[in-house]
Amino acid sequence: MALNRICFVAGKNFSKLRVSALPSRCFSQSAVRLNDMKDPEGIKEPYIPPYQEKLDEPVRMKKARLIYQSRKRGMSENGLLLSTFAAKYLENMDEKSLQDYDRLINLPSNDWDIFYWATGVKPTPPEFDNEIMNRLKEHVSNKDRESRLHQPALY
Repeated sequence: MALNRICFVAGKNFSKLRVSALPSRCFSQSAVRLNDMKDPEGIKEPYIPPYQEKLDEPVRMKKARLIYQSRKRGMSENGLLLSTFAAKYLENMDEKSLQDYDRLINLPSNDWDIFYWATGVKPTPPEFDNEIMNRLKEHVSNKDRESRLHQPALY
């Protein structure tokens, strides 16, 4: 008997497949909170809470949080790009740059967007087209051919 499951793979809903045919990243319908919004194809997406900027956060705590969030992206490509970027630049960022970086890694609901903007596959939207994004694009281009096979060590 096929259980009622919802699976999201590459933005597609596979809820009508048998459980044995589903990939491992599937969730029972009761465990996934779905948005009321539907994409153009009518497929519901998992609920992502809206980003709330942390005002009056001490700079030291903000940097620690951004280092963690740069490392734990949910996709290895961004984990490598953003963790090496944060290790190289975060310590010397001023308050405005920290705010821009915080918005960059937390506002887009899809990590692939960040990846495509940083690699130049898609144009960067105006709200993220700033000095931090330019620095990230330069970092991603890796003109010095640095080895970036692993995330930097935490100290």
